[in-house]
Amino acid sequence: MKFFALQGNPSIARGVITLMTIYKTKLFGTCKVRRDAMGGQRGAGHQLQAQSRQVKRRDARKLVLNATTSKLTSMAGLAMFGAFVDELGLDGELDQVAGRLKQGSMVVYPMPGQLRLLIDAQAVGATRVFDLEALAADPLFVTLIGDYMPSIDTVYRDLVRFDEDAIHALDALMFKHGVTGHSLDTYRDVHLDIDSTVETVYGNREGAEVGYNPPKHGRRSYHPIVARIAEIGTCVAAILRPGDTSFGADDAPTVKHIVARVKAVLSRRQKLFVRIDAAADCAEVLAAVEQAGATYVVKVRATDDVVCRVARETTTWCTIDWDADGNPVTQVAEVAFTRGSWRAAGINPRVVAIRTKEERSGKQLTLWEGEDWAVRMYVTNSDEAPEAVAARYDGRAGIETMIAEWKNLWGIAETPSWHFNANHATLVLKMLAFNLLRRFVRAVAPQVTVWRAEWVRRAFLCVAGILVRSGRRTSVLVMPSTALYAIGGRRE
Repeated sequence: MKFFALQGNPSIARGVITLMTIYKTKLFGTCKVRRDAMGGQRGAGHQLQAQSRQVKRRDARKLVLNATTSKLTSMAGLAMFGAFVDELGLDGELDQVAGRLKQGSMVVYPMPGQLRLLIDAQAVGATRVFDLEALAADPLFVTLIGDYMPSIDTVYRDLVRFDEDAIHALDALMFKHGVTGHSLDTYRDVHLDIDSTVETVYGNREGAEVGYNPPKHGRRSYHPIVARIAEIGTCVAAILRPGDTSFGADDAPTVKHIVARVKAVLSRRQKLFVRIDAAADCAEVLAAVEQAGATYVVKVRATDDVVCRVARETTTWCTIDWDADGNPVTQVAEVAFTRGSWRAAGINPRVVAIRTKEERSGKQLTLWEGEDWAVRMYVTNSDEAPEAVAARYDGRAGIETMIAEWKNLWGIAETPSWHFNANHATLVLKMLAFNLLRRFVRAVAPQVTVWRAEWVRRAFLCVAGILVRSGRRTSVLVMPSTALYAIGGRRE
């Protein structure tokens, strides 16, 4: 019988992790269709066609809805996720981060437990504190948090307790789980993508100001900085900023801090490449990356001086791609250009341009009248060939997709409180939950690490189960066809 122990023997969690390792390839070794991995039914069209059968939908009015046991859960996978996180010692780490914020003999809901509650909620897709109202009806969720669900007012008040020191400590914990437990040492080149995004705020929020906000002009917003490591797809920075803050020279210390701590976890043989959009074409930011010992590949701001210099290039273009008729389609050139601010900052980067006649998404810059060349320009301190520089920057596009996932599936644009620190702590906590879920999937089913959170939740967390209590042990029973069963191990 399949089971996941929640209470009793403290060695149970270690046993579950061991069983994960043994059974994690049971379904994921050869499957190519997601429904296989999730225990779903394959399409039977050819077999039914051979039998001259046609599928007919059943009349739902003939189905009878009856009540059954009150021990049904819709998130059985939280048992295994919780065992995995317990094995990592997260409760002790959370106590070091925020335990001091709420102390005394009258405390009923300690801060570490409150933060674990929010991490569990975010893991299953509950992105708002108010969603706890619905989760309070799930027996497994309530069992995991200690049998007593706090009121949402208590959770709101606990988030307001966060001060700057606690936020920095939580950020360090988020970073730790973003880089450990992953095979980062197998990569010779590691890419750190840094970007900023707009979070439109509805209602009155501390620090929400009117600034750059293309989707909602004139609305107040936050303007956080986020960063990911492209090779393992984890978040390594999440810094909330007021909405009237733009990316520029003032962010150089922040960028240097992010780059330096990623650099610190790499070996000497590994090279760190930092990729940022044109907002980072700023002498202070480029110098900060260089001082942190990393290589940058940044898109050049299309100012008049650099545009005119590239437009005058006539003989240095090197063709790297041709069409079927032998006509050049893509060309690259190294442009002799430098900004005065670069020289003043003591840096001497290269400017690389690439132009193409192929259709590309996004805004196109055309400089030559009568010719359909679209040009892009990069500034770098790399000594790579120009075409390699351009190709390396193209990989940065993945952070845009990741930010969209963080907004749509993790709710980073949702702000639970009027207080700025509470909203900052919530942002970092969501990214911690994201990293923990990535680490969990990499441990139990590495073949599906490319899946987005929506599919991971469906396959491993939001799975139907039944709580069974026998003696002093609580178990969770799940269907044997589920992906969760396949990785959970077996006990006879």
